Amino acid sequence: MTLSPSPGRLIHETARLRLRELTSDDAAFIMELVNEPAWLRFIGDRNVHSLEDARGYIERGPVASYAKHGFGLWVVELRGTPAAGGHGEPAGMCGLIRRESLPHVDLGFAFLARHRGHGYAREAAAATVALARERYGLERLLAITDPDNTASRAVLEHAGFTFERTFVWSENGKEQALYAKDLT
Repeated sequence: MTLSPSPGRLIHETARLRLRELTSDDAAFIMELVNEPAWLRFIGDRNVHSLEDARGYIERGPVASYAKHGFGLWVVELRGTPAAGGHGEPAGMCGLIRRESLPHVDLGFAFLARHRGHGYAREAAAATVALARERYGLERLLAITDPDNTASRAVLEHAGFTFERTFVWSENGKEQALYAKDLT
């Protein structure tokens, strides 16, 4: 008997995108995303080099966050583009991350190179900010990015975040730009 892919729980839909929870069925997508040159340069190597590694990343990261906090990073699918298992084509990830090293929840996002430049990150970030306020009752969001990542900085500024300061982040020892947005 072959098991059919189990779709992740739908979180939200926009005009062009669907945000849903990641599942182990998304391992190939995650392996591709976290090994893209921009991810490796601006976010860092997550040592995901096999489908097994990708499944572990999903389980230890997003799935554990869903269980603990009720939110996490979600896969961003293109609506109306069928892919394997009946899901839409995965374009990237966007969501909310509770990090011990930050005083507030962090907005995180990353998109495959072939899906950048179409406004998907802006659309997903705006939807995630609205969810943070309306569904999760958060009063403030943070976001961190490499100071040289001008595309991510533009997405954050478009979503209403303001630059606060640079700092050396304990998680990777690199200088990061800290952005914030009050949701009240």
